[in-house]
Amino acid sequence: MEFVVVCVIIGILASIIVAGFATVERNRQNQQRQTDINNIYQQLEAYYVIHSFYPTFADMNNTVWVGTNLPNLNLNSLRDPKSKSYLLASLPAKDAFSYQVTAADGGVCNNVALPCDHYTLTATLIGTAQHTYVRSSLN
Repeated sequence: MEFVVVCVIIGILASIIVAGFATVERNRQNQQRQTDINNIYQQLEAYYVIHSFYPTFADMNNTVWVGTNLPNLNLNSLRDPKSKSYLLASLPAKDAFSYQVTAADGGVCNNVALPCDHYTLTATLIGTAQHTYVRSSLN
């Protein structure tokens, strides 16, 4: 009987420890998401200062273009901590960062006929009351 009580106590303690580790890991990943979005944001604003427009959605999903035109951006910043893909989503989604870029009128832009004047970066946070972390263009 004593052995059963000890096993139950050990099981309860183990479940508390595992739950604590899961919370710490979730918080670490959410902090990484916010850091990555801020890194992307800073590089996009620096790009705008030079070019007077923001990259298109296609540009941001081309790692060669990003490496050439945003050289201070670590490509890992484009990847959600739970994803293996460096591609940005067009709409906010779990386990992916989104990049929504528009012309001044809110329509589609291509930096040829219509410059990309605004963007919104979004990371979906896991297990928090605040479900997304959003940064928008300064312009």
